[in-house]
Amino acid sequence: MHDVLRTVPGAIGVFAATNVDDLVVITVLFLAARTTERQLRGWHVWVGQYIGIGVLVAISVAAAAGLRLVPDRWVGLLGVIPFGLGLVGLIRAWRDPDGEEPPVVARGLVSVTALAIANGGDNVAVYAPTFRAIGWTSTAISVVVFAVCLAALCAVGEWLGARRPIVALVERWGRWLVPLVFMVIGVAIFVETLP
Repeated sequence: MHDVLRTVPGAIGVFAATNVDDLVVITVLFLAARTTERQLRGWHVWVGQYIGIGVLVAISVAAAAGLRLVPDRWVGLLGVIPFGLGLVGLIRAWRDPDGEEPPVVARGLVSVTALAIANGGDNVAVYAPTFRAIGWTSTAISVVVFAVCLAALCAVGEWLGARRPIVALVERWGRWLVPLVFMVIGVAIFVETLP
């Protein structure tokens, strides 16, 4: 019980620090799910986020065990994924100036999962040393805490994505705004990993 009481607050802090930027991404994805012709669905966001964070946690656990699967200098290249999705979205918006084609930058479960992994690529740099330092029992507790925190994050993102003013903003400017948000996230991922 002592391990749980000691580990839970730290795990919440680590999750919040490494995933606060995901709130914007998740909100934008839920907005896209509401404002498109169902090419992206809400469950894609939930499941894709869980798979993506699960992959990052698995890589971190492996790295904590001494396996360096992803060298730090390559993590920034994961920014290519959201940047590329945003670029495709901008090209679609430019080709369809009347707004007849929806501005989808993530088209389903696979692209949401890839986006979650790319946006959380820097998490490995935090999780791996943390897991190594706290040991296996506390790591297992942390993983459970991360799962609960991710549910809260997705719920807040879905709630924000259902707000009428936010939906109205995206309906008016979303075909340009959504791809730009993804491109900025891609650049931020790359810049965060520069020496």
